[in-house]
Amino acid sequence: MLSYVWPMALIISCNVIYQICAKSVSKGMNPFAALAITYSVGAIASLILYFILGKSGSLLAEFKQLNWAQIVQATILAIILIFVGYGLYNEAITWNKVVGILVCLAGFGLINLK
Repeated sequence: MLSYVWPMALIISCNVIYQICAKSVSKGMNPFAALAITYSVGAIASLILYFILGKSGSLLAEFKQLNWAQIVQATILAIILIFVGYGLYNEAITWNKVVGILVCLAGFGLINLK
């Protein structure tokens, strides 16, 4: 039971902390700089936790298990859809639409899970 609840609790708590921190970013700061800093810190923390808590010592072996074709396919599809929407339909790219694209990509990934 704990192995089922622990990942969900971690995701929810991290998301709450992220949202609180995102709301405290200065309005004059470039949002892409804030995202770059946020995800860099997250990547470094994830690497540290991987090596502290991970049972296997090879990060390269973990990356070899990824299905890169699925990631590339979803990314290419998203880029094509963005250009079609922007070029053919003069759709503005807003944050709501970016979030919608990410949700669709996540759904695409979930559909392809084995």
